[in-house]
Amino acid sequence: MTVPTNTDLTYTQTNIREDLEDFIYNVDPYRTPIVNLAKRASAKQTYHEWDVDALAAMNQANAAVQGDNPTNIALTATGRMGNYTQIPTKTIQMSGTLQAVVAAGGTNTMAYQLAKKAKELKRDMEGICTSNTAQSAGNSTTASFTGALQSYIFTNSVMGAGGVNPTGKVTIGSETFGNGTTARTYGTAVALTEALVRTVLNKCYTNSGDCPPYAVVSPTNKQVISTFTGPAGTRFTQIKDDVLQTAIDEYDSDFGKVKIVPDIFLYKTGDVWFLNPEYLKLAYLRPFQTIPLAKTGDSDQKEMLCEFALEPTNEHAHGAVFDTTG
Repeated sequence: MTVPTNTDLTYTQTNIREDLEDFIYNVDPYRTPIVNLAKRASAKQTYHEWDVDALAAMNQANAAVQGDNPTNIALTATGRMGNYTQIPTKTIQMSGTLQAVVAAGGTNTMAYQLAKKAKELKRDMEGICTSNTAQSAGNSTTASFTGALQSYIFTNSVMGAGGVNPTGKVTIGSETFGNGTTARTYGTAVALTEALVRTVLNKCYTNSGDCPPYAVVSPTNKQVISTFTGPAGTRFTQIKDDVLQTAIDEYDSDFGKVKIVPDIFLYKTGDVWFLNPEYLKLAYLRPFQTIPLAKTGDSDQKEMLCEFALEPTNEHAHGAVFDTTG
């Protein structure tokens, strides 16, 4: 087919406006289950402290003679725990010209960029909380680090061959508590199994009298847990005819129900965390804030930060399976 002579076409026009949507599509994940689960607390110093305590062991021979004078029981002091604050930051600088021109979706505005950095900051914090970092006070040239979960979980842990719990601990009577002062040693990676999950839940219940209500796992381990069949090896699932039910979102253990929560931002994807949010806090010395920095030219610079310490108030309430292949 031939185009008629002198027919105007789009190919020769120079004044056709662009067709650019005024919207930005970003599907990068930003949900941070552990940061969201942890309760909020206040810190007053860069070294934030709390106490842990333990009951005496059961005494089956506890019987008194009639009329006898009682003997005082030696009291055990509480264990003093603590953690240093850490300052995660995000800083951006934008020229005056960039902020003046029109860009699709308003990406050249300070507000848009700060909202984006806020999500990134929370992702960083999720990794900080689950890392294998021992607490460190820092100095004038070195940043301080908050002790992460791996440096506290001592009692209710299951790990691969060669794995070693952190050696830093506080002892109260016959009980020990990880205190965040040393890192753990990784072991040989093994596949996550239901037997490992049952072992760590047994430890949690034995040492705290409760079952952690949440298991925070990598996406891969979430799929592994969905293949569990139960202790009898037979899994019964009531489903609709048009629905293929393959997921396990809640594990009903011998000691209580555990909600399975996938987390993309775990420091080590092979770690499976069993957490009780009643005993997990983020203590903020400074809450999330945006600080305008000194203006030195035709640009604006702002820093977003917070200062917090991880506070696992009693590590006996939590547990973990380390060194899985997930």
